[in-house]
Amino acid sequence: MDYTLTIEGAPETVPGGTSIMLLHPSTGETDRLDTEFFKTDTDHLFILSTRTTAREVQQKLEYYEVDESKAVILDTLSIERGYSRRAGDHVRYVSSPDDLDGMVEDLREFLEETEGKRRVSVDSVTEMAYYADEERARAAVEEMLDLLREHDAIGLFHVAEEVHDEAVLDGYRDLFDGVIHLREDDSVTCDFF
Repeated sequence: MDYTLTIEGAPETVPGGTSIMLLHPSTGETDRLDTEFFKTDTDHLFILSTRTTAREVQQKLEYYEVDESKAVILDTLSIERGYSRRAGDHVRYVSSPDDLDGMVEDLREFLEETEGKRRVSVDSVTEMAYYADEERARAAVEEMLDLLREHDAIGLFHVAEEVHDEAVLDGYRDLFDGVIHLREDDSVTCDFF
């Protein structure tokens, strides 16, 4: 199964199982690229949000006119911020922002419960490492990539460039099938391997 990409400089299509790293400056405006990834050729969407709450994700989807009915949002922050949490068909929660096992399990359940073209967004790997640590974050990402391949889904994983050591970034580059690099001036380059 092939998926269409509408991101400038990226291949027009990628096969199921493809994983992409979105490498960006800490202050970079990633919403445009994220929602371009969401909007096209998608039956179901899983948004693992370690950087913003479910409410903020819903506002982003509405602003960029993404069909929210296709989305499941995994909110990892509301508990940390003391917000009320009401799980439903489209919003799920984990026990804490460092519950990486819970995040992987929720993704597994989503992929097992849905069919068709599934896109996964992890925003962000950097925040996973902040709340847990680099080693645990990388192990969780590796498990998620295995799930994408197993279920013929594709994923976009956000990584803030200046937060991680170069060796860590190189290690992540080796894991993914492609890198979309958003620069400070909002220009974008893509490398697919």
